[in-house]
Amino acid sequence: MLTTALDKIGSKTLSFLNEFGEISTLFFKIHFSMARVFRDRKLILKQMEHIGVDSLPLVFIIAIFTGAVSAWQAAYQLKGLAPLSFIGGATVRAVITELGPVLTGIVIAGRVGASIAAELGTMKVTEQIDALETMSINPIRYLAMPRYLAALIMMPILVIFADLIAVCGAYFVSNFFLGISFNVFFESVRSFFVFGDFVYGLVKATFFGAFTSLIGCHIGFKTEGGAEGVGLSTIRSFVLSAAIILILDYILWNLFI
Repeated sequence: MLTTALDKIGSKTLSFLNEFGEISTLFFKIHFSMARVFRDRKLILKQMEHIGVDSLPLVFIIAIFTGAVSAWQAAYQLKGLAPLSFIGGATVRAVITELGPVLTGIVIAGRVGASIAAELGTMKVTEQIDALETMSINPIRYLAMPRYLAALIMMPILVIFADLIAVCGAYFVSNFFLGISFNVFFESVRSFFVFGDFVYGLVKATFFGAFTSLIGCHIGFKTEGGAEGVGLSTIRSFVLSAAIILILDYILWNLFI
C-alpha cells in the first residue's frame, strides 16, 4: 500500500515537472517568435480586440458590483471604529491592489483562457495545426504568439478600466445609501491613494494575462480525444489559470509589499 502511494506521488511529480518543462519551452518559443511582431500585427490586433474590447461588458458588470460590495464591506468594518468618511480611501486601496486585478484576471481566465484552449484544441484534434506545419507555418508564431502578446497588453488596460468602474460603484453606494458626499468620498481617495499601489496592481495584471494565455495555448496544443478532449481542455485551462492567478497573487504580494 505504501509502495502504491509512493508510486502515485512519484508519477504525479514527474508529470508536473514534465508539464512545467513543456510550458517553459512554449514560453521561450513564443518570445523567440516576437521577432516578427510587426509582420503579424494584424493577427495581434485581432486578438487584442477579442481579449480586450469584447471583454469590456463582462468586466464592467464585475467591476461595478465589486466596488459596490467593497463599499458595503468597508462601511461594515469601519462601523464603530472609524468615521465612514474613510470609505473612499479604504475601498480604492483594496480595489487597485487586490480586487481589481484578481477578479478581472479570473474573469479573463474563464472567458479568454478557456476560449484559447477550446479554439486551439479544436484545431489540434481536427488536424488543422498539422496542416499549418505542412505549409511551413509555425503554429507557435501564428497561433500562440498573437494571443500571448494580446493578453499581455490588454490585461493591464482592462484592470485600469475595472478599477475606475469599481470606484464609481463604490461612490454610488457611498453616496446614495450611506450619505457620503462626492467631496468627502474623493477627498478620502486622494488622501489614501498611493501611486505605487496602482502600479503594483498593473504589474500583477500583466503576469495574470501572460500566464492565462500561456496555459490556454499549452493545453490547447496538447488536446487529444476529439470533442470530449476539447471540453476537458477548456475546463482544465480555467481551473489551472484561476489557481495560478491566486498563487501568483500571493507570491507577488510577498515580493513587492
